[in-house]
Amino acid sequence: MGFYSRLNVAWVANDSMLCVGLDPDLARFPEILRGGVQEIETFCKQIIDATGDLVCAFKPQIAYFAAHGAEKQLENICA
Repeated sequence: MGFYSRLNVAWVANDSMLCVGLDPDLARFPEILRGGVQEIETFCKQIIDATGDLVCAFKPQIAYFAAHGAEKQLENICA
């Protein structure tokens, strides 16, 4: 199934056209999650788990991940 078909399925299933941006900035994380790049992955996955049934898509901002050397964590999130 292509991107637009999957997006359309999510629109209908979740009755939502909302997209959540994933722009991890460690300085704004809760204190308990300020350790490093693994916490970026953990935080983003928690956001996805908490909102997955309310939105149709997620948009990670690679610049935020790259600024922390967390490209591998971005790959894991998108997998």
